[in-house]
Amino acid sequence: MNLAGYTVSDAIPLPPKTDYAIGVIGCGGIVNYAHLPAYTAAGFSVLACYDQNPETAARTAREHDIPRVAASIDELLADPAIAIVDIAVTPWAQAGIAARAIAAGKHLLCQKPLADRYEDAVRVVALAAHAGVKLAVNQQMRWDAGIRVSRQLIEQGALGIPADCRVEVSIRTPWHMWPWMAESPRLEIMYHSIHYQDAMRHLFGDPDRVTSFHHRWPHQPETGETRTLTVFHYPDDRRVTIDVNHHNWSDDAYARFRFLGTEGIITGTLGLLYDYPTGRVDTLEYQPNREPRQWFPAQLSTRWIPDAFVGPMASLMEAIQSGGKPLTSGADNLGTLQTVFAAYRSAAEGRTITLTEIAGEGREHSGDHLGDG
Repeated sequence: MNLAGYTVSDAIPLPPKTDYAIGVIGCGGIVNYAHLPAYTAAGFSVLACYDQNPETAARTAREHDIPRVAASIDELLADPAIAIVDIAVTPWAQAGIAARAIAAGKHLLCQKPLADRYEDAVRVVALAAHAGVKLAVNQQMRWDAGIRVSRQLIEQGALGIPADCRVEVSIRTPWHMWPWMAESPRLEIMYHSIHYQDAMRHLFGDPDRVTSFHHRWPHQPETGETRTLTVFHYPDDRRVTIDVNHHNWSDDAYARFRFLGTEGIITGTLGLLYDYPTGRVDTLEYQPNREPRQWFPAQLSTRWIPDAFVGPMASLMEAIQSGGKPLTSGADNLGTLQTVFAAYRSAAEGRTITLTEIAGEGREHSGDHLGDG
């Protein structure tokens, strides 16, 4: 589509080869209502699945026409036909399973967060690099329509210098859908705003410092923080602000982005969050900094769930056949985890944290043993 003279599209491209056999480890809700519908729509081939609950795995296989249910992780990893393993387990288990998949020579797609300890993530990335396998992280918000089109506009110079960039979310999140998340002492940033932090890095580059404030909602049942305000600091005129509240009981809920630059402004909404997990299509408008003032709306058609879930897997497949790197490679994702852990340290210590502090600690501990998960 043409937007004020800029050519953009929210369509998600596929690589020339897409017939890699995929094995899925973990058959929870997100796999069933996001991963597998997206893979089916894209024509990807899921050969086998495994879950620690055999009945869950059998139901997933039956509902999504998966040919085989593996009796164990080892059985799935031993199958020479499987080229890619999609790991969808809790973050404290993921690093250990990823290490086993790497040892088996499988390319892999891991979920966010890659690990609940930064040093474990560093170790997994190093293992994959040493083994020569491709590792991607499922930060699929980069393929959400509003973010994907914003990226194309920014690359074409439509914003100029992105001086004031914001994500503002005030919704009511059904944390009860994920009881283990609701009980986590680290909640909002680790399992939700990690998407925004990754997307803002993707659009505007890596900050050098992070300041973050974390709060609970009065009498909330969840253990961890559910309200956060995070600022990315850059050495130049860029600034990113992420402001989130998950306990908005009112009918004035919103999930919006606003990127104001010297040459234009992009505004829009994150449709998924207005009716999760069904959601809506995003909206996006662009206004160039010229007279007469005029807004140009984008005609978007794809959704965060399930459509954007095609993106990370397609990018991984592209990297396998081209020898390049997935867009959300493990190495790139360490930058997102640095902002995440910097945000937690900032809130705990009441100060601005440099990303070099987090990166340095990861290097110090990256040789620690990874458990089997």
